[in-house]
This record gives sequence, structure tokens and C-alpha cells, in this order.
Amino acid sequence: MNAKLMIVLTICVALFVSACGSSPQSLILGKWEVESAIKMSVEFSKDGTAKLTMLGQTLEGEYKLDDAGNELEWTMNGISTKSKVNLTGTELELTDASNRTIKYKKVNR
Repeated sequence: MNAKLMIVLTICVALFVSACGSSPQSLILGKWEVESAIKMSVEFSKDGTAKLTMLGQTLEGEYKLDDAGNELEWTMNGISTKSKVNLTGTELELTDASNRTIKYKKVNR
């Protein structure tokens, strides 16, 4: 009986740990910098706000990442755009409707 209980407990723990993987919403949080000569960064906050800084100027707006983490919609200065998303813990790629891609790296704090 004790062996069966241990097996069931082990399976439950494994299922719990696998369910705790990072969601796209938690992965996008934080500051990201562009991988190019252009000085540009974006910071996504948990409350759905974002700050885009380019050439020393900062724009504030809102963002929404779909549940699957495949599409990002953000609004800056009243202009909304949608981008396809490729997201890992350290890299973020945003591709717009014209198929232009911007690659970001996560800034370690």
C-alpha cells in the first residue's frame, strides 16, 4: 500500500511541476533591448502597460498578448498595431503586417 501511495504522490508532484511552466504573459514582462545599432528598448509591465524608448524619447501605452503568446497588440499615442510574436525567456521577435521583424534581447537586472 505504501508503494502505491508513493507512486501516486510522485505522479501528482510531476504533474504539478509541469503545470507551473512559464506562460507567454510572464515571459514578456520586463525590459528588452533591440539587437541592432538603433538604441531602442521596450518594457512590458504586469498591469498591461508598456514603455517604448527610442533615441532618448519614451512613449507610454498599453499592450495585450493573446493567450497562446502568438500575437501582441499594443497602442502607443492612440495608434494600435498588431505583431506576430516569437518569445523565449531571453529573446523576443516581433513581426509586423509588412513582414518586418524586430529582434529584442532581455535585459538582465
